[in-house]
Amino acid sequence: MDTTAQTIVALVALGMALAFIVADRHSPTSRMLSLFLTAVGITIVMSAKIEYPLIQAKAYPWWGGIFAVPEVLDFVFAFEWVLRVRRTIPARNLTTHFADNLLRVAQALAVLYGVLALCFPYVRAEQFVSAALSGSSPGPGFFLFAVPLAVSLLLGIFAGLLTLRRRPDIAERMRLVAFAAAAPFMASGMVAPVEIAPVLTVVGLLIFLVGAIEFHVIQGQRAQFLSRFLAPQVAELVREQGLKSATREQTLELSVVCCDLRGFTAFSAATESKKVIGILREYYDAVGAAAQDVGGTIKDQAGDGVLILVGAPLPYPDHAQRALRLARQIRERGMEITARWSDQDLRLGVGVGVASGFVTVGVIGAESRLEYTAVGPAVNLASRLCSEAAHGEILIDARTIELLGEESKRHRLIPGEALKLKGFQHPVQSYALAAA
Repeated sequence: MDTTAQTIVALVALGMALAFIVADRHSPTSRMLSLFLTAVGITIVMSAKIEYPLIQAKAYPWWGGIFAVPEVLDFVFAFEWVLRVRRTIPARNLTTHFADNLLRVAQALAVLYGVLALCFPYVRAEQFVSAALSGSSPGPGFFLFAVPLAVSLLLGIFAGLLTLRRRPDIAERMRLVAFAAAAPFMASGMVAPVEIAPVLTVVGLLIFLVGAIEFHVIQGQRAQFLSRFLAPQVAELVREQGLKSATREQTLELSVVCCDLRGFTAFSAATESKKVIGILREYYDAVGAAAQDVGGTIKDQAGDGVLILVGAPLPYPDHAQRALRLARQIRERGMEITARWSDQDLRLGVGVGVASGFVTVGVIGAESRLEYTAVGPAVNLASRLCSEAAHGEILIDARTIELLGEESKRHRLIPGEALKLKGFQHPVQSYALAAA
């Protein structure tokens, strides 16, 4: 029997598996998909190169049931992928675990198929596999193996459709839709006559490939957002859990660091735009590097102002300590930059404000344009303290000092006057962080 077509299909499956793991190796869902496609490729190679020739030569061994193991793994890995997708869905959207139970039953039926293959290898070879080879009418033994696989497949597809109703991450949704459409073709390739089985399998793979391409296009668009605004560990969280789950709306205590340039308005009015863009680029790069160093998330960049969240979307119990370390780095690097760009007539400076408190964070906006937002008094307070800070000064609120605990003694904190700030009914006690 010529196995060229099967070999090509196997190479397609293995190539897709390699592409998935190389392009998105940190994602648990992509890793499981890669295992699924690897199992598909191994199934095709073992069947075409080893099992089929043994059956045709009437030399099928008593241990031939092991040829069903890769087929079992096809189903187990595929349904495990759907389970991992479900884990990325926000808990509020998963009010029931019915689909999870269906997927476990589907995996159990696939394992049952494998157990039957090990117990009755000759029945499987003569009445199940041979039916695909010859295209002959199936006997009773055919249904012994076909029924568990068919029911497993139907349960898996149904669970996948239920998962789609729970609003999973949009990128994973593309792969789920493609999988639901591709699964019948790929499963048919296991029982169809050998002449058309490769065609059915490759059609299923190509359908799935379309969904995979859509997935990576969306992930690529996100990467531009993630690399610019989020710390690497937050970007990793988004890749693992999906954007909606990782950036879901939540209220938590965090620290906010706000900084801007002093004298920038006069400087930009009297300086050519190319030079202004140059200093902003250097300033943003320095602040961004400092934010990444402490795990901060840049929420806003507007003109010469930058607002950074420390503790969201990835929470840190030591967010106050991280915020002070960030403020020091911004002051140090900001003073170097402003000193280099200032002249006798136009002087630039940098001021920093730090505040802590409970803030509600989450993604808002339409599908076409999303924004990670933060709302709470601490956000406004950090901005107001920043506005009050002089060049090279870091102003900190009382809550941040309280969160520092004993560590506050390691810093030179100078109590300042109670400031009357816009938007705050009562004067706010401030503290200045002296240079080390």
